[in-house]
Amino acid sequence: MDQTEIIEIPEHTEPQRLDKFLSDTYPDKTRSALTKLIKSGYVRINDQQVKSGHIVHPHDRIQITFPKEESSIQPADIPINIIYEDDHIIVIDKEAGLVVHPGRGTENDTLVNALLFHTKDLSGTNTEERPGIVHRLDRFTSGLLVVAKTDQAHVHLQKQFDTRTIHRTYWALVWGKKETEHETIETCINRSKKDPTNMAVSKTGRNAITHIKTLQTFEYATLLEVALDTGRTHQIRVHLNYMHHPVIGDPDYNGRESQLNRLPHNLRKRGTHLLKILQRQALHAKKLTFLHPGTNKQVEFESDLPADFAEALAKLPDLFLLGE
Repeated sequence: MDQTEIIEIPEHTEPQRLDKFLSDTYPDKTRSALTKLIKSGYVRINDQQVKSGHIVHPHDRIQITFPKEESSIQPADIPINIIYEDDHIIVIDKEAGLVVHPGRGTENDTLVNALLFHTKDLSGTNTEERPGIVHRLDRFTSGLLVVAKTDQAHVHLQKQFDTRTIHRTYWALVWGKKETEHETIETCINRSKKDPTNMAVSKTGRNAITHIKTLQTFEYATLLEVALDTGRTHQIRVHLNYMHHPVIGDPDYNGRESQLNRLPHNLRKRGTHLLKILQRQALHAKKLTFLHPGTNKQVEFESDLPADFAEALAKLPDLFLLGE
C-alpha cells in the first residue's frame, strides 16, 4: 500500500526550494529519488502539482506519497563471495562475468538476483531494478563492491561517492612499458560517436579523474595501481586506452588482437598465450576504503587477485623479460 504523509511548513521556516526542503526532511532518501517523486506527481503543495524548484513558504501544506514498488526481479541461487556483512552493508568480492544489476540484454543471473536470494534486506533508494546497489563494476571486471542494506546506509555511502571520500583502488595489467611512476589523467568522457555502447574521451561530457601508479614493468607490459576520483562508465579502461596503454584482454578498448601486431614478430605467440589466459580485461578492484554507515569509522577491505589475473602476472616475467 502507498504511504502518504502531510507536512505543514513551520512558521519560521526560511523560504527554500522544494527539493532542498524534502532532502533535509527525509535524510534517508537521496535527492534524486525525491526529485523523481516530484516529477511523477507524488508531491503536491496546497493541492497543486509543482516542480522541484518551487519555493516553499511558512504555512504551506505538502502532501507526499511514497508508492509501494513491486519488483519484478526474481531471486536466483547464484554463488557470490561475501567477505563481510552486518545490519548496514554487504561487501562482495565479485567474480568476472557477473553482471551487477538487470538491464537491457541481462534480466536474470545478476548480482541483484543473487542478493535477493541471500537477503530481503536491501535498500530501496535506487530503482526497483537496483536494490542495494550504490556503485557498479563492469561485467568482466572483478573485485570489491559494497551494497547497502538500508536506505540510511545507501544515502551515507552515496554522499561519500559524491564528496570523493570513498577510496577505490584497482590493479590493471596494461600493454606497453610505462616509464612514468605516477600520473593523473583528467578528461571529459562521453558516449563514443563510433560505437554508442562504448565510451570515449571527448571535448564534452562528464569530468573524469584517474590516478595511476606504476607497480611493476616488463618490456611490453606494466602492472598499474589505479585510483578513482570519479566513477564514470568504463572510466579506467577508457583512460588507459587514451594513454596508449590499453588493459590487456579488453575486447572493447584495443586490449586484444590489435596489440599483438605491435609486438615483435618473435613475441606474438607469447602475446597470444597471454590472451588465452586472460579471456577478459585484466582489471581488478583490489581495495575499498570508506566510512561505515553505522559507526562512521573507517573500514578497509582488500581482495586477492583472481586466478586468471594472478597466473598472467606470474608468467609475464617469462613471456616479456625486461630488455628482451
